[in-house]
Amino acid sequence: MEVKTSLLDNMIGVSDMVLLEPLTEDSFLENLRKRFDHNEIYTYIGSVVISMNPYRSLPIYTPDKVEEYRNRNFYELSPHIYALADEAYRSLRDQDKDQCILITGESGAGKTEASKLVMSYVAAVCGKGQEVNKVKEQLLQSNPVLEAFGNAKTVRNDNSSRFGKYMDIEFDFKGDPLGGVISNYLLEKSRVVKQPRGERNFHIFYQLLSGASDDTLKKLKLDRDFSKFNYLSLDSAAVNGLDDAANFRTVRNAMQIVGFMEDEVQSVLELVAAVLKLGNIEFKPESRCNGNDESRIKDKNDLKEMCELLGIEQSVLERAFSYRTVEAKLEKVSTTLNVAQAYYARDALAKNLYSRLFSWLVTRINESIKAQTKSRHKVMGVLDIYGFEIFEDNSFEQFIINYCNEKLQQIFIELTLREEQEEYVREGIEWTNIEYFNNAIICDLIENNQNGILAMLDEECLRPGTVTDETFLDKLNTICAKHQHFESRLSKNSKFLTDHSLPHSCFRIQHYAGKVLYQVEGFVDKNNDLLYRDLSQAMYKATHSLIKQLFPEGNPAKVNLKRPPTAGFQFRASVGTLMKNLKTKNPNYIRCIKPNEKKASHIFTESLVRHQVRYLGLMENVRVRRAGYAFRQLYEPCLERYKMLCKRTWPHWKGPAREGVEVLMGDLQIPTEEYSYGRSKIFIRNPRTLFSLEERRRECLQDLATLIQKIYRGWKCRRQFLLMKKSQIVVAAWYRRFAQQKKYKKIKSATTVVQSYTRGWQARKLLRELKYQKRCEEAATTISAYWHGTQARRELRQLKEEARNKHAVSVIWAGWQGAKVRREYRKFFRANAGKKIYNFTIQRIMQKYFLSLKSNMPSMSPIDNKWPNRPYLFLDGVHKELRRIFHHWRCKKYRNQFTEERKTVYEEKLEASEIFKDKKALYPSSVNQPFKGDYLEISKNPKYQKLSSAMDEKVLLADVVNKINRANGKGTARIFLLTKKSVVLADQKTGQVKTSVPLPDLDSVSVSTQSDGFFALKLKEGSASAIKGDFLLSSEHLIEIITKLHRTGAMAADREQLNIDISDEFLVQFKQDKVCVKFIQGVSKNGNSASCKRKNNRLLEVLVPSLA
Repeated sequence: MEVKTSLLDNMIGVSDMVLLEPLTEDSFLENLRKRFDHNEIYTYIGSVVISMNPYRSLPIYTPDKVEEYRNRNFYELSPHIYALADEAYRSLRDQDKDQCILITGESGAGKTEASKLVMSYVAAVCGKGQEVNKVKEQLLQSNPVLEAFGNAKTVRNDNSSRFGKYMDIEFDFKGDPLGGVISNYLLEKSRVVKQPRGERNFHIFYQLLSGASDDTLKKLKLDRDFSKFNYLSLDSAAVNGLDDAANFRTVRNAMQIVGFMEDEVQSVLELVAAVLKLGNIEFKPESRCNGNDESRIKDKNDLKEMCELLGIEQSVLERAFSYRTVEAKLEKVSTTLNVAQAYYARDALAKNLYSRLFSWLVTRINESIKAQTKSRHKVMGVLDIYGFEIFEDNSFEQFIINYCNEKLQQIFIELTLREEQEEYVREGIEWTNIEYFNNAIICDLIENNQNGILAMLDEECLRPGTVTDETFLDKLNTICAKHQHFESRLSKNSKFLTDHSLPHSCFRIQHYAGKVLYQVEGFVDKNNDLLYRDLSQAMYKATHSLIKQLFPEGNPAKVNLKRPPTAGFQFRASVGTLMKNLKTKNPNYIRCIKPNEKKASHIFTESLVRHQVRYLGLMENVRVRRAGYAFRQLYEPCLERYKMLCKRTWPHWKGPAREGVEVLMGDLQIPTEEYSYGRSKIFIRNPRTLFSLEERRRECLQDLATLIQKIYRGWKCRRQFLLMKKSQIVVAAWYRRFAQQKKYKKIKSATTVVQSYTRGWQARKLLRELKYQKRCEEAATTISAYWHGTQARRELRQLKEEARNKHAVSVIWAGWQGAKVRREYRKFFRANAGKKIYNFTIQRIMQKYFLSLKSNMPSMSPIDNKWPNRPYLFLDGVHKELRRIFHHWRCKKYRNQFTEERKTVYEEKLEASEIFKDKKALYPSSVNQPFKGDYLEISKNPKYQKLSSAMDEKVLLADVVNKINRANGKGTARIFLLTKKSVVLADQKTGQVKTSVPLPDLDSVSVSTQSDGFFALKLKEGSASAIKGDFLLSSEHLIEIITKLHRTGAMAADREQLNIDISDEFLVQFKQDKVCVKFIQGVSKNGNSASCKRKNNRLLEVLVPSLA
C-alpha cells in the first residue's frame, strides 16, 4: 500500500496561511520568513500559491518531483507550484473545465519562471507520441523567442518581461496538447530609443552583436562594439549570469523548432539591424530663406546602409525625415521638420518598426503552434503579465500597467469570493457575507467612458487646437478634483494645496497597492503614438519581403484619413477582452513575491515583502478564506487521518465515511459550533481546533508506535527461536546422514577387495585353458600349410616349363617377320623421307591443337573473355582468328534467343543506366531486378476488371504506389497506371480512377540522390491538371517508373522530352502553396525504409536510412 504524506506533516511554519494563528500582518511575514530561510519558497492561501523568488537554483524541479506530484490531491503534499499545475490540468482533463493560471507580482518576483515551470510540468505529465511531442516542443520553444525580443534587463530584474503575455494552450479530449494561441499586451517600445540608467535595451540587440558570426554581421552591416550604436546603453551592456552569445544560438535553434524558415529568420535579423542603424542617424539645423529652420542628415552612411538592408531608395527616406505632408479632404500641405521634429520622427519610426516586428513574430508563432483540427478544444490559459510598478519617475507606461493590475486585482477578489460562495452552496453550508475592499471605484476613475482618465486623455488627443500635457492635467484637475483616490497640487481639495511632495506637473492616484505619483509629461504623445504618413509610405515602398506587411497603411491606394485609435483606447479594449476571457475559465492563482532588491539569495527584506503583501491583498485573501471556515477536507481522507483517535473507528470503519467522521467528532467532544458537515467535506471553523486534532493525533501516533514496537520485538524473538530450533534439527539430520554414509563406505570398500581377488583367480584359470586350446589349433594349421605349399610349388614348376617352350616358337617367328618388313621399308624411306616426316609432324601438331581447343572451349556467354593459351608461335594468326570467329558465332547464337519483349527490356535497362548511373544510390540495387511492367496483372485479375475495361490503351506499367499527404507526411496506397498518352492514379480497394494526367501536362520529375523511392510528378503551370497541384509519390520500382515515363515521352514525336531532376531538396506545388521536400540521412523508425514527416507548413522532411 502506498504511503501518502500530508500537508500537515513535517511542517516548517504553517504551509497554509488560512491555518495561521494568530492572523496578523507580522505573523504572516514571520511565517513567510521562516519558510524562506528553510528553502520552502511556496506557501498556500487555500488554493492560491505564494511564490518567493529564491534567486538561485533549488533541487525541487526534478523529474522525480514531477512524478511525486502527479495525480495527487492539492493538499496531499507540501506546497509546490507543481501541485497547482497538476490540479488545473486534471480539472481540465477529467472534468472538462477550461482553466486559467494567473501569475502576478512585481517585476523581478519570478513570474516568467513560474509560467515556464507550469508549462514544463504540463508538458511532462500529458500524453506522449511523435506529434504530441512536436507540439509540446514548439509551445516550450516559443518562450526563448519572445523573451529575446520582449524582455530586457531592468534595475529590478535581469530578465524583465516588458510586455504582457497570455497563452491559451489547447488540448484534445485525452488531455494531449494540440496547439496554442499567444496574445501580447503593450510592448514597452519606448525602451527601443531610450533606457533608464542601469538598464538595457531588449535582449535581441545584445545577443545579435555578441553571438552572430562575422559573416552574418558583415551581411547586416553591423559591428560587435556596443558603443557604436546610440540606442544601446553602455553602463549595463554586460550582465552577470547572462551569456548573450549562447542565448543567441538558443534563440536561432528555438526559431527553427517553432517553424521559422531560414529566409524569415534572416528578414527578422535585418529589421533588428535596421533599428540599430536608425538610431545612429543624426540631424543638423539648416536655415532657409524664409527664416524657417529645417533639418538635414549629418552623416548619410548609416542612412545608406539602412536603406540597403530594407531595400528603400535613400532619397525617399531622406525626404520623409525632412518633410511632413498633411492631407485634408481635397488638399495636401507639405511642411519642413526642424531638428527636434526630425529626431521625434526617427524615434517614432524605430519604435513602430520594432513593435510591429514583435507583433508579427507573435502572429507567426501562432501560425505554427495553432491547433490543426477544428473540433472543440479544452483550453488552459497562462497569464504572465507585468506586475504593479512604482518607480521614481512614473509615466504613461506605468499608468497603463497599474491600470491592468487594478483590473486583475478586481477579478481576483470577485472570482475568489465566487469560488468560496460556490463551494459553500455546493456543500450546503450557510453563506455569510464577507467585507472587503472593492477597487471598482479606482477602475472606474481610470476607465469610465465619460469622466475616466483614459477617456479624457483620448478627448484631449482628438481635440483641435493646441494640445499639451498641461492642458490634459488641467482637465483632470477640473473633473477628478473631488475624487477620493485622485490627488493633484492644483486640485480643488484644499488639503493638497500645501502638499509640497506633489509637483505641479504631476498627479497622484491611490491604487489598491498604494499611492503612485505620475509625471504627466509625455502622456499625450505616447497616447497618440503617431507615425508620420510620409514615413509609412516610404516603408511601404521598400522591396524587403517583411516591411510591406508591417506598414499596410503606407499603401497610396488605400489612404485612410481617419485618425487611428489611441494607445490607451487599444489597451483598454484588449484588457476588457482579456477580463471576459478569464471570467469564462476556472482561475488558479500564483502570487509572486520578491524578497529583496539586491537580487541575492538568503536575504529577506521585511519592509519590501510587507509592501507586496499589502498591495497583493494577501491578508484580505486569507480573511476571505477564514470568514466562513478556515479548513475543509473530504470525509475519506479526514477519517483516514484521525481514525486512531476513536476506538470505534480504529483500526477499520466499515460504514460510510461521513458517519465515521460524525462518530469521531462526537467521541472527541469537540463543540458543534466549531465544525459543520457538508455533502462531501467537513468544515472546521477555527485553526485552533485543527491544531488540537493534530496534537492529539501526534500523541496517539507515539502510543501506537510503542505498541507496534512491542509487537514487532515479540514477533522478532519468536521468529529467531523457531529459526534456531529448525536449524538444530537440520544440523542433527545432516550429522546422522554423514555418519551412516561413512560406515557404508567402509563396508563397501571391504566387499570390493574380496570380490576383486575372487574374480582375479577365476580369470587366470580361464586364461590358462584358452591358451592350451589355441596352441593345439595353431599346430594343426601349420602342418596343413606346409603340405599345401609343397603341392603348389610342384604344379608351378610344370607350368613354367610349358610356357618356356611356347615363347621360343613365338620369338623365332617375330624375328623373321621383322627382318622382312625392314628390308621393304628401307627401299621406300630413301626416296621421300624428309618431306613426309615434316608433313606428318605438322599434321600431328594441328591435330593435337584442335583437340586441345575442343577440350578447353570457353562458355557460350558473350561476356566470358576466357580463351586457351597459344601452344606454338607460328599459330598466332590462326589462334586470334579462331577466337574472333568463335565470339561472333557465340553472340549470334545469344541474340537468336532474344524475344521482342526481352529486347525492349534490355533497351530500357540501357536507358535507365544513362539516366541514373552514378547519380542515384538506389540504381545499383535495381540492375539485377527485371522490369516486369504490369506488376498487378491488371488484365487477368478480376479485382481490377472494371479498371482494365476503363483503359482505352495498352497499359505499359501497373504498380501500387504511396501518395504522400502534405498534412502529416503519411502515404495512401494508389494504383499507378502508365499508358502511351496518360498517367492514371486509382483507388487500390475500389479500383475507381482518382486522377488522370495527360503526358503532355507533365513538366518534369524530381527524385533525390539517395536510396529512397520518393519522386514528384511536377505539372506544367496553367495546364488543366495543375489545379490540384503536383504529386509526391513513393514506390519500390522507382527506377522502372521513371525510365518508362522518360522512354514514353522520348518516343512521342509531338511532345517534349521529360526532364529528370535529381536533387536532395526540391519544391512541390500543393494547390496554392509551395512546400520544400528535404532528404536527410539518419536512423528511420520504419527500419530500412524511408519515412516522411511534416516539420512545419512549408517543409516535409524525408528520413533515409544510411547504406551499410
